[in-house]
Amino acid sequence: MWRIYNRPERGQPWMNGGNLPWHDPAFSERMLREHLDESHGAASRVTAERVAQVDWLWRRLALRPGVRLLDVTCGPGLYAVALAQRGVAVTGVDFGPAAVAYARALAETRGVAGLCTFVEQDVRQMAQGVAPAGADFDAALFLYGQLAVFPRAEAQQLLGEIAAALRPGGRVCLELLNPERVDKKDSAWWFTDDQGLWGEAPFLCLGERQWHAEEQLSLERYYVLHLATGQLDEYLLCDQTYRPDEMAEMLRAAGFNSVTVYDAWDGLPLYDAGEWLVYVAEK
Repeated sequence: MWRIYNRPERGQPWMNGGNLPWHDPAFSERMLREHLDESHGAASRVTAERVAQVDWLWRRLALRPGVRLLDVTCGPGLYAVALAQRGVAVTGVDFGPAAVAYARALAETRGVAGLCTFVEQDVRQMAQGVAPAGADFDAALFLYGQLAVFPRAEAQQLLGEIAAALRPGGRVCLELLNPERVDKKDSAWWFTDDQGLWGEAPFLCLGERQWHAEEQLSLERYYVLHLATGQLDEYLLCDQTYRPDEMAEMLRAAGFNSVTVYDAWDGLPLYDAGEWLVYVAEK
């Protein structure tokens, strides 16, 4: 508790990477449980919403049986496998070992393992692995705001690598929070539990959110005190925002020729649709 009391008043953006430990096996297992929990859409959207999104993506990305799709930060493969069931050959990349293992098993269960390749890898390294320049993918996904957990320079690099991996005419769908809807007030909260994302035994979680206006990002700090052992875990998560004109320019700089922005998921019936902007860019 003394460490918490003496923490810096303001968090430093991107300290220690500014991200969650997605690759940690125990954390990955707990995150997978959140992905598969149909009582909320905080990690992955619930099934009915994903079905509506997959139909939309099919149209907007001009997908059809036989095309090749790159799913960046694919998680447990819920979109990838659904698209493979329609005949799309999907390569998914994710840093979470439990998520990747689940995606492979799901593809096997649904009879589409031959159309799915899931790779456990930091997406910042995929250009040296599964998605090199000239890979000739027909389309790519980068959903649920995951580009925002990377600093701006890394985000620009990732967009460039995705563009390079697409064939001419290939399209990417990118989902980011609408900066006009982001909570820009500082806040703090706490709760106790004995099971959840932060642990499997009784713990106290203290959280705080800070808006950094100069960088236009939201910074969240979590302090998780494990009550049986006294161990304190600290986590920092940064969420970079982008104005639509700024992101459109980044996409063009990455190598995309046209960018269309859809507000609120183009009217899809998602519980949080109004919080999001969806970009579809064509190379």
